[in-house]
Amino acid sequence: MDDRVGFMPWERGENAFDDERRGALIDRCGAQFAEGCYVAPGAKVFTRSLKMGAQSYIAAGALVRGDVAMGANCSVNPYACISGRVTMGDGVRVASLVTIVGFNHRFDDPDRAITGQGVTSEGIVIGDDVWIGANAVIVDGVTVGDHAVIGAGAVVTRDVPPYGVVAGNPARVLRDRRDPARRSAPESLSSALKAFSDRAAAEWPAVLAGNVAEVDGSPAYVDRQRGKPTSRAWADAIEIAAAFGGLPALRGRDELVTMLQGWQDAQTGLFPDPWTPGDGEARYGLLSRGYALECLGAKPLHVVHCIETLPADDLVEQLNALPWATRAWGGGAWIDAFGTGLYLNMKYFGARRGLETLLGWMAAHVDRATGLWGSATPDGGLLQPVNGFYRATRGTYAQFGIPLPLPEVTIDTVLRHARAYGNFRTTHITACNLLDIVHPLWLCLRQSDYRRGEIRDLMAALLADALGRWVGGEGLAFDPGRTPPGLQGTEMWLSIIYLMADILDLAGQVAWRPRGVHRLEPALVP
Repeated sequence: MDDRVGFMPWERGENAFDDERRGALIDRCGAQFAEGCYVAPGAKVFTRSLKMGAQSYIAAGALVRGDVAMGANCSVNPYACISGRVTMGDGVRVASLVTIVGFNHRFDDPDRAITGQGVTSEGIVIGDDVWIGANAVIVDGVTVGDHAVIGAGAVVTRDVPPYGVVAGNPARVLRDRRDPARRSAPESLSSALKAFSDRAAAEWPAVLAGNVAEVDGSPAYVDRQRGKPTSRAWADAIEIAAAFGGLPALRGRDELVTMLQGWQDAQTGLFPDPWTPGDGEARYGLLSRGYALECLGAKPLHVVHCIETLPADDLVEQLNALPWATRAWGGGAWIDAFGTGLYLNMKYFGARRGLETLLGWMAAHVDRATGLWGSATPDGGLLQPVNGFYRATRGTYAQFGIPLPLPEVTIDTVLRHARAYGNFRTTHITACNLLDIVHPLWLCLRQSDYRRGEIRDLMAALLADALGRWVGGEGLAFDPGRTPPGLQGTEMWLSIIYLMADILDLAGQVAWRPRGVHRLEPALVP
């Protein structure tokens, strides 16, 4: 009977843990026991400190050593091994033959024996209500979120999200226990989105009309927040109208096409801004003016020569020279423009040069640890590479319908960045910085269900906040609270709201669909 209880402690009686053995563990192992704990006679306990919450047990054959803390109602089953610094929440189930090791041997110096290099210990943290299947291994430094399930035989080398079900070697997330495909967004959020959509559909013409000024003796679209004419303002007006199935009121379709085509430089194929000169504006013109032409059912007049004639070696040299270490956003923006120029050349002029070189460089240079291109800033911030990821992938992987190289790693990084900024739930939030987390997550979820439930929860909170930002008859501000509503802010926020609604399966409530720069569909599958 003693053996039976030792190996199946759930059958123990109230007094199964005798006072003598309890006292010995307190004296020898630094143990602290809450009510109803049980350590089987055959368990091997050699801890510096051991804390066991109420109704927790350690079965016969288990090895527990180091500094171990267990919450209430935890079970360590026969022949499990727990070593080092390990902390468990409440309700953790550790199956037989599981290995949880909260330390690691140093082996940096190949000329010294590993036994002489010491150990490191980051510790392992396991949340509440976690089931760890037989023969699983969890290595030092891992955090396992609440309500997770670790499959039998899994080797867990990185953090497990709350509600994640993981398996394999190395372990990867298979799904979210909350089954996000079946969970609907709150009815209140759905109703709020429908009301916002109705208002935007009714007021977008007024938004465009409120961003008009006299320029060179005739009315032109300007962005209220910038207060000056730009060719981007015209493109934003066209894209907003196209999203709702309409046209801007100032000029007819043919006049708009003639104007946009007239802004393209015949020698380079770029679209310099007549009012704001500069290489950056000329490159961005490929996006804003090129896609605005597509919204009007038209196309550029000229091939983008500066892309079509660029040799492969020069392209690689230029990509290597981009400021990935200091300003990854700028690197991503350059790739976005280059990829868009490739797309326009391929679709309208039959050109093929450069795509394989560009995608090959990106595949070779993606950071395997983050899924991004470029480096964090010296303070550890990920704003630059995350923003750069959006721009780089929008113009390449998303534009050409090609799978991302590391979607799950990217999700981890983008969510870590979102947490660092308080999930952007602040009074100061720009459309750019929010789009640069929403679009990457939306794009990654088209390939993987990894952390989908967590992402949906984040999107629900962000969407609820965004729906309150519309200003009657004026639209949305790029930087709410700091700039007035304008065309750029309205176009970008409408795209962001659509993407969040799509992640939440609420896009059917929306009266518009992003067109142009922020369209959802791949433009061309090579």
